[in-house]
Amino acid sequence: MAAGVSIIEAIIDAAQDGQRLDRALADLLPDLSRERLKALIGEGHVRARGQSLKLSASLKVASGQRFTVTLPAPVALDAVAQDIPLTIVHEDADLIVVDKPAGLVVHPAAGNLDGTLVNALLHHCAGQLSGIGGVARPGIVHRIDKDTSGLLVVAKTDRAHEGLALQFKDHSIDRLYAAIVYGHPVPPTGTVDAWVGRSDADRKKMAVHREGRGKHAVTHYRMEERLRSAAMVECRLETGRTHQVRVHMAHIGHPLIGDPVYGRERKGFKSILETLGFGRQALHAKTLGFIHPVTGSLLLFQSALPMDMQELLSELRV
Repeated sequence: MAAGVSIIEAIIDAAQDGQRLDRALADLLPDLSRERLKALIGEGHVRARGQSLKLSASLKVASGQRFTVTLPAPVALDAVAQDIPLTIVHEDADLIVVDKPAGLVVHPAAGNLDGTLVNALLHHCAGQLSGIGGVARPGIVHRIDKDTSGLLVVAKTDRAHEGLALQFKDHSIDRLYAAIVYGHPVPPTGTVDAWVGRSDADRKKMAVHREGRGKHAVTHYRMEERLRSAAMVECRLETGRTHQVRVHMAHIGHPLIGDPVYGRERKGFKSILETLGFGRQALHAKTLGFIHPVTGSLLLFQSALPMDMQELLSELRV
C-alpha cells in the first residue's frame, strides 16, 4: 500500500437499510463529508466487499453489506508553508479561529502568491490537516478583506469544512463588525437590503444593483457613538457578500473612513488620517459565533478593537 493511504471497512446496519450509498457511508463514517464520499465513490475508491465493479453514489444499500473505502494520501497544496505569526483565538482538532491583522491577505492569488493567511496556516497546522476534498489544505469557508481586521474561522478537516460551509450558506453564523463611517446615519438604526454585484464601471469593485442582479445582501446597522462628523457603527451581517459592509454603508451615504475604493476623503479628515498613519478602511470583524460542526456546541468569540481604530476613535470624539 502506498504511504499515507488508508482503508476503512463499513458495514451497513439496519438504520441505513435502503439508503443511498453516499448517505449511508456518511452516517457510518462521520469524519468524511457526504461530498467527499461522493467524490471517492466516483473515483472508484469505494468497493463492495469481494467485488471490483465501480459503484454509484445513488446505489441503494442493504443491511449487512460490507464496503471498503480507500483514502488516498492527501495531495499537497500548491502553496508554501511560511512561519508567519498568528493570533490564535481558538483551536481544536477540527477548526481554528484566527484574529487576522489588517494587511494580511487570506488566500494566495495573483499579486499575493505568498505571505497570506493560508501560507501561515499551512505552517501552523503542519501534520494536522486531514485532507479537505483530498487536498492537505486549510478549509477557507469565508474571507475578510486584506485591510479589514478581525475574526475568521478556518476548517482543518473535511467534516468541519462541510458543516461550516452549510452554516454560512443558511446565514446562521453570527457576525458583527465595528465600522467608523463618515457622517451620522439617519435613522441611527436601520437595515440596508440591497443586491450587491460587480460594478459595470469597474469590474474590480462591487456595487448595489437592482433586485435580481448580483446577490441578495442584508446589513443591519446601529450607530453606537456619535463622533465629530463621523460615527462608530455596529454592522450585523445577515448575508456575507464581497465588500458587503463597505458597499452598503457607502450606498446610504456613509462610507467607511479610510476606504480607498468606496469612500472619498472628506474635508478635514486628511490631516487626521496622515497624522495617525491610518491607511485602511476602518472596519473590524469583532464578533463571530457559530455551532461547532462536529461537537454541536455553541462557540462565540470577541475581538477587541485594534489599536489603529482605537486611536482614530479617540481623535474623532467630540
